[in-house]
Amino acid sequence: MFKKILASVGIGATKVDTVLHTEHLQPGQKFSAEIIINGGDVEQELSGLELALMTKVKVSSDDGDYFTDHVIDRWRIADKRVIEPGEQVVIPFEARLHSETPITEIDSGLNQSRVWLATGLNIDMALDASDKDPLFIYPNEAVKAFMEAMTRCGFRLVKSDVEKGFLNTANFHSNSGCYQELEYKPTGMSIFGTREVELSFVPEAHRTHVLIEIDRAFSGDGYIDMTVEHDQVNVNQLCDQLEHLLN
Repeated sequence: MFKKILASVGIGATKVDTVLHTEHLQPGQKFSAEIIINGGDVEQELSGLELALMTKVKVSSDDGDYFTDHVIDRWRIADKRVIEPGEQVVIPFEARLHSETPITEIDSGLNQSRVWLATGLNIDMALDASDKDPLFIYPNEAVKAFMEAMTRCGFRLVKSDVEKGFLNTANFHSNSGCYQELEYKPTGMSIFGTREVELSFVPEAHRTHVLIEIDRAFSGDGYIDMTVEHDQVNVNQLCDQLEHLLN
């Protein structure tokens, strides 16, 4: 009886750990891991095990902006089973990152983009999501080309964050419930009045969409969307297109 009480409050309880084979990934890339469950001092019933792809999103409200955790994707790893005292269970796992996973490995003045995997054990209806594994997400070739083209056009990346919501245009829409914004400012004076440019990407398997928000001093905000096929990425061509759009 005493051991059962200990188990219910988490003393000597079952623990879980996720071991990633690599934490350096790109959006849409496959990844693999091992989920290791170690039994505690007493027998416990495992009601379920989940892995969630998480990010931190900015939410705008009447009281101001605040950040909260957001689930991009989730996977159910194991169903109901009993974990014996001292037992170790190793579950191999493979999945694909959501194509709209925000990138984290970027050089900006203020990088507020974070991505991680959270492992949750549901034991006696109490979720234990203490195992959080950070992921290092790199841009795909199309996104890298856009970022390089912006630099060549005389803009610097000053901020990156993830917003709660969806992107919807006539040509594409997002579906992860969040979108990343890369905020650029001109490195010098803009004779055309461009004060700020924000890029938001929606990658797919063979192409990447981008929504470009342009803040001009004399004409307010404007929105333009583009699509780049992954087999046709050309930085010089992107530079020409962006110079025409931004001017």
